[in-house]
Amino acid sequence: MDMAERERGTGARTFLTCAAEVARLVGVECEFDDDVPELRRGRLLAHAAWRELLSRPSLPEELFAPLMAAAVYDPDASHCRWYVEPALYVFGRRRVRAALLDYLRTGTTAERKGANRAWYWAGMPLRASRSPAYGPEGVRDPALDASDDLVHAWLEASEERP
Repeated sequence: MDMAERERGTGARTFLTCAAEVARLVGVECEFDDDVPELRRGRLLAHAAWRELLSRPSLPEELFAPLMAAAVYDPDASHCRWYVEPALYVFGRRRVRAALLDYLRTGTTAERKGANRAWYWAGMPLRASRSPAYGPEGVRDPALDASDDLVHAWLEASEERP
């Protein structure tokens, strides 16, 4: 599928819906000309929200599920990081990986593929200097990130899927 087909397809509309929800929840607004393709709109919203999300020391609980949905529905393996990274800092690696594992186990084919793309970023290293959500004085509760058991569960669930 070429880029034009992706921009017109239902995947772009689903991603745009997810990106718009996250942007709305963090108070980010973007105006678009009518001729801006849906995938591009979603990408612009995602980038604007990412900057805002990383700047905050905390995020409301209601934002977790939309962040995970946006990460899973983002069709670009590089850009889904914009949702995974702030979720890692605020909600922790364990919770992010558990949500992605749930998508892998129970999601549609498209959601399972999206969870695979997002899983890569769920292992990214975290640095205290990157986000004020990391923790005071660069200290973080290790329980937020303990997820070796989820990695094993992911590998098992991945083997079960065709």
